[in-house]
Amino acid sequence: MFASPEVSAFFTTAGVVAIAEIGDKTQLLSLLLAARFHRPWPTLAGILVATIANHLGAAALGVWLEDLLEPRVLRWVLIASFLAMAAWTLIPDRLDEDEAPGSRRWGAFLTTLVMFFLAEIGDKTQLATTALAARYDAIVIVTAASTLGLMLANAPVVFLGKALMRRLPLHLARYLAASAFLLLALALLLAG
Repeated sequence: MFASPEVSAFFTTAGVVAIAEIGDKTQLLSLLLAARFHRPWPTLAGILVATIANHLGAAALGVWLEDLLEPRVLRWVLIASFLAMAAWTLIPDRLDEDEAPGSRRWGAFLTTLVMFFLAEIGDKTQLATTALAARYDAIVIVTAASTLGLMLANAPVVFLGKALMRRLPLHLARYLAASAFLLLALALLLAG
């Protein structure tokens, strides 16, 4: 039996975002914040709140675009978006020096919330959330799934930090994420 469109949207979004987040600049930011504050729970809470706020806006934008564009045009925009994200995923991310963790006086939660929200703007996972929300026309499902995917990729980094990053083959994660975006583009192309 095939899964419902909602279940498919949820698991596709969560999987694509989780894989795309591996080695992403926001994951590197999570590592730096965890190392700076040594407070995993407030750091994770900041990541969670920032991601929900950021991805809710991204999903709303995606659904708005889905309503705005004629289906044929939207299909080609999404195919091009998924292909661009596949290519972008293959480029290794690094955290710019001006994005280094902020002041300790704000504390782990507030510093993480602000920095993660800002770092996620225009990021691969935010743009993927926009495209997937347009594809599935589902703000809440895509927001919940993209938030889960991002948390699945970042929670181990916050708790296990550098030991995990040394053992994770980032090039493999980039290829898997690029493949997922290519498959989404191919599925839309074949759905014609």
